[in-house]
Amino acid sequence: MHRLHTWPLANRQAIRGIFTDIDDTLTTAGAITADALAALDKLRSKGLKVIAITGRPVGWSASLAMDWPVDTVVAENGAVLLQNNDKNSLWPKQIGRKQLLKSYQISDMVRAENHARMQQIGQRILREVPGAQLAQDSAGRETDMAIDHNEFTQLPPEKIARVVAIMQAEGMTATVSSIHVNGWFGAHNKLVGAHWAVRELYGRDLALEMDSWAFVGDSTNDQLVFEAFRNSVGVANVRRFESELRLCGRLPRYITDSERGAGFAEVAQAVLCA
Repeated sequence: MHRLHTWPLANRQAIRGIFTDIDDTLTTAGAITADALAALDKLRSKGLKVIAITGRPVGWSASLAMDWPVDTVVAENGAVLLQNNDKNSLWPKQIGRKQLLKSYQISDMVRAENHARMQQIGQRILREVPGAQLAQDSAGRETDMAIDHNEFTQLPPEKIARVVAIMQAEGMTATVSSIHVNGWFGAHNKLVGAHWAVRELYGRDLALEMDSWAFVGDSTNDQLVFEAFRNSVGVANVRRFESELRLCGRLPRYITDSERGAGFAEVAQAVLCA
């Protein structure tokens, strides 16, 4: 990982949009800070696209899609696209009220089947992993499940590994964020969600314009996106996961000096100054 100040000027000048994780990337201690919120606003005011991609649930992400200065929020690790139609002329506006539009990568029938299976798997994890708890935002989840390991409770590494193993044994994709172990059925992930969002929102192929986008994240559930983008940045607290990311060869290319929201503000400033 290279210090952010080594990010070449020519690369930064080419940036037209930023994908960003939310928890511990935009937020600090569970809330977005003034510097990170101002950074989002400045990016949008200068015409840059901003897409948040998170493992958080639809219910938790909906208010962010409505209120934050972002183009859209891709929730549940790439499964759900949430867009406030007041913020993008692609959608018809309704005078006097906001409307949140939701799109899914999974059909209604499959979502219902998967939800029932995940309830059973969740109960298995609670039985077999002492101290494991469902994430407190579980009620808002529609396509995945989450076990809390670092938000309101603490799980040691061996128990996190056991949760991941159970999910994988049940045929689920499993990833570890800075706060949760997420599991789901299906081929989607944050990288797939990024491609989907650009296609749905702008009618373009992200594969043809990868160098025009940057990605900012902080943990192992960002590893596929770190690897895919030449302009990938980890906020400083990504060092918590450095050994795991190094082991799989998916470190971000650059790293900020500051952690969390302050680190995101550094990235925004680096792009805006270019």
